[in-house]
Amino acid sequence: MPSPKVLIVDDNQELLNLLARLFTDAGYQVVQASKGKAALDLAKADRPQLAVIDILLPDMMGYHLADAIRRESTIPVIFLTGVFKGGKHAGEAKTKYGAVGYFEKPFEANKLLETAKSVVKPNPQQEVGVDSFEVELDIDVEDERQQDPMELTGVVRISGGDNISAELRGAKLTAGASKAPVLVRPPPASYPTGPAPITEAERGIRRGELRDNLPQLINAFYQSQETGELGVHRGKVKKVVYFEKGQPVFAQSNLVTDRFGQFLVRVGKINEGQLKQAAAAAAASKRRTGDVLVEMGLLKETERLYYVGQQVKSIIYSLFGWEEGVYELAFKHSAQGESIKLDAHPANLIMRGIKKLYKPERLRRLLAPEDRVLPSLQPAYALSDVDLERWEAELLPRADGTRTVAELVAIAGRPEAVVHGFLYGLVALSVLERRA
Repeated sequence: MPSPKVLIVDDNQELLNLLARLFTDAGYQVVQASKGKAALDLAKADRPQLAVIDILLPDMMGYHLADAIRRESTIPVIFLTGVFKGGKHAGEAKTKYGAVGYFEKPFEANKLLETAKSVVKPNPQQEVGVDSFEVELDIDVEDERQQDPMELTGVVRISGGDNISAELRGAKLTAGASKAPVLVRPPPASYPTGPAPITEAERGIRRGELRDNLPQLINAFYQSQETGELGVHRGKVKKVVYFEKGQPVFAQSNLVTDRFGQFLVRVGKINEGQLKQAAAAAAASKRRTGDVLVEMGLLKETERLYYVGQQVKSIIYSLFGWEEGVYELAFKHSAQGESIKLDAHPANLIMRGIKKLYKPERLRRLLAPEDRVLPSLQPAYALSDVDLERWEAELLPRADGTRTVAELVAIAGRPEAVVHGFLYGLVALSVLERRA
């Protein structure tokens, strides 16, 4: 018996892909579209049993799309929205348009799936593909590209077991590039040089090209309040960001300069000789390098928590510097066993990542001086979620579509790259939208 078919319509491509993967794994066939006209054509051709529709689409209102689809077939409809919030809109969607569900972004993806299952049951015989992305933690790899120094704030917010949360403070750190990395467990000769090619079946559902999509992928996890993993490959290097209910909480990497001991060298806590001595002792006794460093008196137990939090931040931030690679999505609960979890709002993580790692030429490619920016109709975050500097808060009201980016740079009186980073950060958060 074929699996029931679900039509998902949203102009946020990364959220669309994430929801498509979620429904596919749950046992549905998925057809997807980012515009109303294309969705209507799919509905006529594929005859889905359920439609999940964003209300504000680029070419028509989701309400009108639902009406047009239901004229062809009386299928149940679930609405998503980032704009029309409140009981009045939800009530109207149900009474006027017959919606079986109404979800305001950010929403819990599992509750969306539960609503879908209550009206159209998935095929229990559906075979879910096995997630192929794994970080080989027992090996170390080097990257052919030197990492640029990274400035890290001296504050780390973390959470742990028993609902414990803390804010740890230290001096601002600079994570420099290590010139002589310590390879503890080098990769075997058979280790692949890069990720497998993306098949057409996987494209847009499970895997895709990274390019400039990292902020939007983080947004997709946040808007769906999803728990899972975002894995990224580039050559032999693999990194994973773990999410819990839409929040990035942990990260791991097989890059040698991201290892904990090597990170301590990069920030100047220990030197290369001390790391080599600790790494040799750790390998001989099959213990963690951090444990040996504490035993050697080079790291206080109270400091370890702080530096692990900074290490995790640096791994996540480093991905903002990648302009190539392959990403993979997986819905797992891998981070639940971690004793240390970041408590960083994704909006500020994205803003800081763009400001720290996007180079001036990249920012000019993404946001040209002649472009105009104005408030978005569908912001992924409330403006109150974003920490703004005083000059940024003063400039923001002038980003109303009447001025070019170059004019906003002149008004701000700051370096062009600094203003570009601020403005593009808000575009990446969908707080502002770009008009060419």
